[in-house]
Amino acid sequence: MPTATNKAPASTTEPRKIVTMVGTVESDKRSKSRTVVVRYKAMHPKYGKFVSRKTVLQVHDEANDSKTGDTVEVKPCRPMSRTKHWTLVRVVQKGDLVDLVRTDPNAKA
Repeated sequence: MPTATNKAPASTTEPRKIVTMVGTVESDKRSKSRTVVVRYKAMHPKYGKFVSRKTVLQVHDEANDSKTGDTVEVKPCRPMSRTKHWTLVRVVQKGDLVDLVRTDPNAKA
């Protein structure tokens, strides 16, 4: 029986390109976890019109660097829980999140 394999030598294979995504932090209420929304435009298959789409990612943030409203870059990683498969690479831009205060003097707190 021949012992030759069909696999190419390891030196000729190119390394995988790591795909990163940039999105906005929507929630930072959990420790070391963030909800990041990646928004994009996609063409409708039937009508050809561009429609807004979004992808919601659960992201691991080890140092709790990001806050709600920040723009962050994330990359895929090993599964850390049932839904968390992404990790934070860097905070691209700090968000300008303004706390909403009631301005109606007659409103009850």
